[in-house]
Amino acid sequence: MKILIADDDPQIIRALKVTLGASGYDVITAADGASALGEAIAHHPDVVMLDLGMPKLNGIEVIEGLRGWSHVPILVVSGRTGAADKVDALDAGADDYVTKPFAMDELLARIRALTRRVVAAPDSPAVRFGDVAVDFAAHTVTRTTAEGGSIRLTPTEWRLLELLVQNPGKLITREAMLTQVWGQGHSRDTGYLRLYLAQLRKKLEPVPASPRYLVTEQGMGYRFVPE
Repeated sequence: MKILIADDDPQIIRALKVTLGASGYDVITAADGASALGEAIAHHPDVVMLDLGMPKLNGIEVIEGLRGWSHVPILVVSGRTGAADKVDALDAGADDYVTKPFAMDELLARIRALTRRVVAAPDSPAVRFGDVAVDFAAHTVTRTTAEGGSIRLTPTEWRLLELLVQNPGKLITREAMLTQVWGQGHSRDTGYLRLYLAQLRKKLEPVPASPRYLVTEQGMGYRFVPE
């Protein structure tokens, strides 16, 4: 599996190249944003890891450039810890965000999570989690227990569930969810989001007060965590 690492810090490049190489990954490197795009086009990596503060093209510009033609998972690894930087990167199309300094075990776990999502990501008409089955073709949600039965969702609940479940493992920011479900004029109406997510959890989670699948990322957004 190929990983493209884009960072202008040669020490980080060397450390990641050694560690990821020892873990069985084929590592490609780039020291600036323009080179990162070129390497991505040339090698079609399975995961892209990039810093935000790079020369020539910054990380946001690289993400936007990649998203113009590729769905490759993008993991931002940056020293910028502000919520605004994280939101900007995620809204631009990044799939996850790790701040420097980072624990290597956590970084490897994030990479594994992203690559599992890639394996599971072909456009499947149905997804199962817990005792719930979501059929996108039939537009239905049902219980898979012996008792069975359909779960009625409102159109808004369905759109939120669809957005989360079709992006397994990916953090979806509150602003992105509000804009896609309610429209551009509602990007700050976080009360709507909390209300509908609470309703979804009551209908779908085994323990709604301690969600297992529809998880809150505090201050940032929500994530669907598959089995």
